[in-house]
Amino acid sequence: MDDNKIRFGRIFRIFSLACFIALGVWALLPPEEDAPDEDEAPVDILERQDRRDRDVDYVIRFSPGPNYMPGSVPYGIGDPLRGLARVLRDFERRFPDTRVEVMTTPGTREYLVTQLSSGQAPDIINVNVEDVWVDVQKEWYIPLDSFLESPNEFIREQGDPDAPGYEQWWDMFTYQAISRGKAAPDGLMYCISFDMVETGIYYNKDVFRQLGLEPPDTWAEFTDLMQTIQGTPVTPPGETEPRTIIPMLVNADMMTDWCHDLFFDQLYYSLLPGIDLMQDPLREGYLEGYLDDVELYFLFQQGFFTQADKRYRELFEIMYDFRQYCNQNIASPDLVREFVTQRGAMLWMPCVLTYRLKADRALAFDWGVFYLPQFTEETTRFASNTPMCVIGGSAAQFEVTNSAISDTPAGMPFEERIATSKRLRRVMQLLQFLCVPENYERIVNEYECFLPNIKGVEALPALESFEEILQRRYTTTKWAFTFDLKFYEILRRMLELYLSDGIDLDGFMAFQEDNIRAATENLLVRKPVPHEKLREAWDARAHLRDEMKGLPDGVN
Repeated sequence: MDDNKIRFGRIFRIFSLACFIALGVWALLPPEEDAPDEDEAPVDILERQDRRDRDVDYVIRFSPGPNYMPGSVPYGIGDPLRGLARVLRDFERRFPDTRVEVMTTPGTREYLVTQLSSGQAPDIINVNVEDVWVDVQKEWYIPLDSFLESPNEFIREQGDPDAPGYEQWWDMFTYQAISRGKAAPDGLMYCISFDMVETGIYYNKDVFRQLGLEPPDTWAEFTDLMQTIQGTPVTPPGETEPRTIIPMLVNADMMTDWCHDLFFDQLYYSLLPGIDLMQDPLREGYLEGYLDDVELYFLFQQGFFTQADKRYRELFEIMYDFRQYCNQNIASPDLVREFVTQRGAMLWMPCVLTYRLKADRALAFDWGVFYLPQFTEETTRFASNTPMCVIGGSAAQFEVTNSAISDTPAGMPFEERIATSKRLRRVMQLLQFLCVPENYERIVNEYECFLPNIKGVEALPALESFEEILQRRYTTTKWAFTFDLKFYEILRRMLELYLSDGIDLDGFMAFQEDNIRAATENLLVRKPVPHEKLREAWDARAHLRDEMKGLPDGVN
């Protein structure tokens, strides 16, 4: 046998053996399943299908925030989120020349400033609009008024003239007061209030039943309730031995932001006729009184929010008393874990926790939600005797950055760039497409997270308690977002120190007064303050303040 035959025989045997092995492996494989339905396809397929090997004119970078991020699993429970990815897929099919890149971005101001100042920010970002207001003079953000005052083109093409959005995109939003109230102090709108969030007190109904407790109507009742929980051992469901539990679970961020604003409103709301100096015609009908940064600046010059302001001092005295019923460590505890393991009877959290509790099959107790009760004279002589206001409001707040007009010359006037940018038009089409009710519902109601803000889309049943809370009047001001980041960081650190007995009230008030002084001085550098207009308004309200008690010393 010659060498060629020998080599051929070896090759044939190797080939036959390989075929036999491959056949055996194939036989052991599970039967092939049908291709997944388009709506059941994995998120990565949803995001990438129909995008390969095609040229696009527009690549829109979109940072929706963590709560709608495709592929994420809220609280590690359930299936990955698909709603936004599916709607974006439909948008790309509608506009084949466009691709939308969904991206995550840090929620820190340092990141925003770096990206915006370099022109590298996403086209659409999700950030509290109060944080935007301090930078609008830098031409980093696109005013949205002309778009909101025009029809939503996708509603218009459906042909129903009675449909919200047919005449104005504005008309589609359910919570008009909050949505329109997000206009900046310069009178322009930089924010789409995509959905709504509200906070509430989650409480252990089984613990309340054991102690014969009901949700309180006044702050004095609330204090009595917390005293009862703190001083009475209970046997939590699933346990055999009685023990004491923490009445209220909070952290330092809640105290610095939500608690500060709610208590401020309870003490100062009755003074608004004499101190609310600027009624923006665009926002006043919706906000029913709101103190902007320039108003707080002027009031500070008159002695408000200083050590001479008895109301401001009492705000922090009440906060300190409240803190005595809370967890010892307020720096960064795992509050949710403390609540679900029944170490705390109540937990102050946003409505996003509803999904976590509702889906937890191992949860050993029944739970409910109520809102913080109002101050009365039993709590403070400065009580405004008004229900606690809304501290939530807009959740996902979408702003359009100057990246959206990157197709226009940088040297062109800002207004002209906005008017001529074709890229901006496509970005706004994307935002309008997200607001079409059938698209919107797939995103916002995919799970219990936020409350819908588009007419025709109902809140999920588990969020109805928060929907009721959100009907209330909006807060008087937002201290955490009024000034700059330095102001907030100092306030948070010093407030945590005060609430943890590291400094007394006199020491805290001295630091806070210096903090507000520095923030208002920085405000003068950043923007013009209408001193004459504020002074005229102040003098015109002197007769109203004459009837008010407890004003700072020397105020007239």
